[in-house]
Amino acid sequence: MGVPQGAFSWSGLFLLSLSGFLVTGASNALNQVIEQEQDALMSRTSERPLVRGTLTSREATVIALLAGATGVATLWLVFGSLSGILGLLALFMYAALYTPLKRYSPWAVFVGALPGAIPPMLGFVAAQGHFGLGPGLQFLVQFVWQFPHFWAIAWVLDEDYAKAGFRLLPSKGGRDARTTVWILFSALLVVPAGMLPWFFGFSGVASMVVAVAAGLLMVVPAVKLFRTHDKKDARRLMFASFLHLPLVQLAYVLDRI
Repeated sequence: MGVPQGAFSWSGLFLLSLSGFLVTGASNALNQVIEQEQDALMSRTSERPLVRGTLTSREATVIALLAGATGVATLWLVFGSLSGILGLLALFMYAALYTPLKRYSPWAVFVGALPGAIPPMLGFVAAQGHFGLGPGLQFLVQFVWQFPHFWAIAWVLDEDYAKAGFRLLPSKGGRDARTTVWILFSALLVVPAGMLPWFFGFSGVASMVVAVAAGLLMVVPAVKLFRTHDKKDARRLMFASFLHLPLVQLAYVLDRI
């Protein structure tokens, strides 16, 4: 079973979306199994099913493994072994590396950004059947975006994360000047990263303009956060990052039609 490489297919889109949903859901479910004790300590996660006891760890683990196996198998059988390997790698890195590392080091953010950047690369590989510069650029765009995105979230939720022993801001001082420098630097990198698909001929001028504009929407609150250290500016950066990703990815797709 397979889908034609390089041609649009509704069935292919459905199967790719379904398998991605299953792998992502499995990753998040295993995350909640592993972090059940930590989730009980944080306000934002204290109502999750495992914490409330409406679902047992065994039930959640079985469901997660079945979902993950089904998603990876679908990727492998329908889109090829490389797509299946990427799906399995994303699942493994998120659940087995990123999740436990969160308790020990802010380097967890870097490790988590690796599986977090796999989905757009996987989609590109599934469409063309092989790896190349295009998938690599898609990986890079999302990889760079994740740092200002997650650090903005970590700034807003720093007290809540601290309840569970998570220290995820890049500076040991937490919400300090050094952290704002890292956040601003990472936000600035989003702009040139978003231009690379155009530079290498994988997208047109229109999507490049969208990528630059969306990147600047993140830079502005990052600059303000650098100046003020105010949680409100971190929250603005967080919401700007929510807007950035779908806008830019959609622009890349529409620019290829």
